[in-house]
Amino acid sequence: MLLLVGLGNPGRDYAGNRHNIGFMALDHLATAHGFPPFREKFQGQLSEGEVAGEKALAFKPMTYMNESGRAVGEAARFFKVPPDRIFVFYDELDLAPGKLRVRLDGGAAGHKGIRSIASHLGPDFWRIRLGIGHPGHRDKVTGHVLKDFTKVDKAWLDPLIDAIAESLHLLVAGEDEGFMTKVARLAPPPAQESPAKDEEGGTPSRKADQDPD
Repeated sequence: MLLLVGLGNPGRDYAGNRHNIGFMALDHLATAHGFPPFREKFQGQLSEGEVAGEKALAFKPMTYMNESGRAVGEAARFFKVPPDRIFVFYDELDLAPGKLRVRLDGGAAGHKGIRSIASHLGPDFWRIRLGIGHPGHRDKVTGHVLKDFTKVDKAWLDPLIDAIAESLHLLVAGEDEGFMTKVARLAPPPAQESPAKDEEGGTPSRKADQDPD
């Protein structure tokens, strides 16, 4: 069994935020793979279906980002899904818009949702990092992630989400390199300028307190 998790904040006010790209990706892949409507369960929204012939759960924690691990941990324990069959889709400041990276285990890099999940499951789950870009200075991070995607962003966002759904079978089969390659081919990220520098001259870092209270 697979557990596919999208991270975000619940409620209409946050629905279009960059921080909610994980929810957006999960909603689309659930629809594309014929999952039934989500229902309330385990402090989140859950739907059960199949991906590449394997039973799969699509899950969105409704605990707010920084408490995502409470809900994900509850669902994982109930269904006895091991961490290496859990795939978490979330926003990544340190990747340019439209870029995607996948890895098993690792740190949280300041992302409160990932930090919370690791505290409940340990580090050995799959991270699917969806680039939203950095605003250029750490003091602007909160405003950046909690603002909606723009019309310009839609030019890369919609193809990226489509490509994730179309390529998902590769990811769940353990072909993470093949998954990343296919997504990049189907949805090439837009050309980017050089990364902005902070006041000390270095590449700006993620601000830890990026989530609503």
